[in-house]
Amino acid sequence: MKAAFFDVDGTLTYNRVWSGLFDYFRVNWINLGTHYLFLVIHYALYFLHKIGLVSQVRFRSVWAENLSWHFKGFDLEQAEEMWTWVVENRMRQDLRDDMLEVLRQHRRQGDLVFLVSGGPEGLLERFARDIGADHVIGTRHEIKNGVYTGKNAGPACQGENKALFIRDKLTALSLDLDLQDCTAYADSISDVEFLSLLGKSVAVYPDAALRQKALENGWKIIGD
Repeated sequence: MKAAFFDVDGTLTYNRVWSGLFDYFRVNWINLGTHYLFLVIHYALYFLHKIGLVSQVRFRSVWAENLSWHFKGFDLEQAEEMWTWVVENRMRQDLRDDMLEVLRQHRRQGDLVFLVSGGPEGLLERFARDIGADHVIGTRHEIKNGVYTGKNAGPACQGENKALFIRDKLTALSLDLDLQDCTAYADSISDVEFLSLLGKSVAVYPDAALRQKALENGWKIIGD
């Protein structure tokens, strides 16, 4: 059996997962104080990243882990309503048609399809149902007694963690895949470890650093 592993932000979609979540809170006037506090703190970190004092992986990891501040106190039903809103009102419109067709081609070939993203696992599961992916690997947020606590439940699915989490997921699913016969799709230089884990690596609408890496390694490139 073969499998295809897709990053989401910038690869399957034009936009970032978190932007749809932010829109949900702004449009519905929910937890706006928490939302703007999050932006103040994390855009300061973004500035440090842009001037080279914080790595891209570190910045994205902190951002992904702390997204759950927004939905602290949500029960599972409220969270599902939120995930559905984001998928139906933002992510569907942001899909790259060419990459959705690539995903569907893998399905027609009988390949398993995984989504691998720094986004919340709950949101990825809802998105997977929408586009026909089989499994998701994302950032986990703590749930106690059926309620989100506002804390992360482990490190973010970013950087080298994507490769580690893929191995953990395959073990949990008891899947013995030949990774050299599987395909990875991603758009960012922060995904190099993830891309290098699989035998067939594809840079999708890559940033400049990943494009250069893809050219050096002879990886396929999709998009400008």
